[in-house]
Amino acid sequence: MAQETFAFTSSALRSLWLQQELLEQEDRRRALAREWAMRRFLPTSSRPPLTPARRPQYCRDPAVHNALYAGDLQRIKSIFKDEATANLVMETVSEELVWSPEQGLWVLSPRRLQTSPLRIVAGRGYDACARLLLLRGAAADVVVGGRAPLHDCAAAPRADCARLLLDFGADPNVLSDDGSAPLHLCTAPESLGCAELLLSRGARVDLGTRERGLTPLHVAAQQGLVAHVELYLRHGADPGRRSRQGETPLNAACAAAERPEDAERYCQVAERLLAAGADPRAAGRKAHTPLHNACGNGQHRLVRLLLCHGADATVLNCAGFTPLDCAVHSVEEYRQQRPEETIALLLDHGARPVHPKMLMFCCRHPPALELVLNAYDHVPPAKGWVGAVSPELWQVRGGSRGTCSPPPAALPLHTSVQEHQEFYASAAAMAGQPRRLQHLARCTLRRHLGARCHAAIPVLSLPPTLRHYLQLPLQGLIS
Repeated sequence: MAQETFAFTSSALRSLWLQQELLEQEDRRRALAREWAMRRFLPTSSRPPLTPARRPQYCRDPAVHNALYAGDLQRIKSIFKDEATANLVMETVSEELVWSPEQGLWVLSPRRLQTSPLRIVAGRGYDACARLLLLRGAAADVVVGGRAPLHDCAAAPRADCARLLLDFGADPNVLSDDGSAPLHLCTAPESLGCAELLLSRGARVDLGTRERGLTPLHVAAQQGLVAHVELYLRHGADPGRRSRQGETPLNAACAAAERPEDAERYCQVAERLLAAGADPRAAGRKAHTPLHNACGNGQHRLVRLLLCHGADATVLNCAGFTPLDCAVHSVEEYRQQRPEETIALLLDHGARPVHPKMLMFCCRHPPALELVLNAYDHVPPAKGWVGAVSPELWQVRGGSRGTCSPPPAALPLHTSVQEHQEFYASAAAMAGQPRRLQHLARCTLRRHLGARCHAAIPVLSLPPTLRHYLQLPLQGLIS
């Protein structure tokens, strides 16, 4: 049967030839740009010689993909027989919805994901397959789909495959498209072996990412990786190195310490950094110090550590908030982490009373509210905070709230709630009223001692009961 053909006009053929020529020129330009970038970041001794640009070959065959993802060595041997096939670009195309402002609706757009055979097998720990591809000419350092094989080994982590790549000449400082080195991707506790291996093969411990300037020490501190932090410090990492936003590794650790179960390891990270010379007063993004971050996360153990190393409890961030403001603002979110301990620590290290408008953030946690109110020489007007207290917390049987009467239908009272009713009634009754002379003397002495309260009060030549009173003990009443 005769094969059907389509007759192109001369103008159509010229148009197709021109389009093909433009595509080939663009491919050559991109190949030269990649080669130039590789030569720029590699040391002179390890720069590969310039070779003529070759058009990359793409493979979308699911059978080939399956062989690589399964680590099928025999099939890989039969498929990847030379340098050309070993350096194929493995490509998958999927449709995803994207918003089109021009059309005003969501449209399906093809999304291309690219990787290399070596990336696939190395990132999954198939060292025999990786060795085969390398022996057949796979480039150990080529960046396909944004990463080199060594990046995948560090992120997985796969120490054996990383060692194999390094043995075949992979650069331990190769940068991904987003400017990260393999050491930046060692973000799991299990990646310690990879990190040690990379450093032993010449990875730069203070290399910053291209956009944010984060060093591996920043990353390890942010992830709470104690062993990684110790490793990088032993290899000369600078604990005072700042990112492009001004963040130090200590800032990063204190900002990331959000969950109660992570408190221990972030405290250990901070201890290592402070012992290595990190500055507890170094302000980063938005002028937040490590103390601001620790207070905002309700981490009283971290707050104690920072204050013991000289953190300033009175410093303001760019919004005019002190660490005590941050601690009070986070009371509701971190009620289970004893926020009153953080507040007491700050007051004992010279923190000034917060603005009365901040009382609404701690008024539903009686211990925190009591400490904050006792930092004033008079109780601020109740109208700023009393409305934020749940109705069931007020005294409803024979008590008085002054101008704040309970709602007609009070909620059922529980034993734990009844314990605080007397406190709230006393706080509302004392709003705007003069305090006792004993309390005024306490405020005056604490104001005079300032940041020395924590050290000076316990050694004052006073009766133990009076010394205890000066330390703002929780009594469950405002008088």
